[in-house]
Amino acid sequence: MTRMTILAILLVTLVTMTVGCSDNGARELYMTAQFEERQNNVQHAKELYQEISTKYPSSGYAKDAQARLTILNQGQPK
Repeated sequence: MTRMTILAILLVTLVTMTVGCSDNGARELYMTAQFEERQNNVQHAKELYQEISTKYPSSGYAKDAQARLTILNQGQPK
């Protein structure tokens, strides 16, 4: 294999691993925010949902986090 091919493979691997890790981080924060909601710690849940939207805007959890923030800011239950 050429040096460029090896570099391309390494780059693709690195990008794939990074994307997977960011979804894991967003998932962990989302699950914690849901737990905080169940514990009636709404303020902390809001902070976590906002963190997801800020840190992981392209994750699958960002849209759900934003929806939960909207509902919580309106004072509506889950």
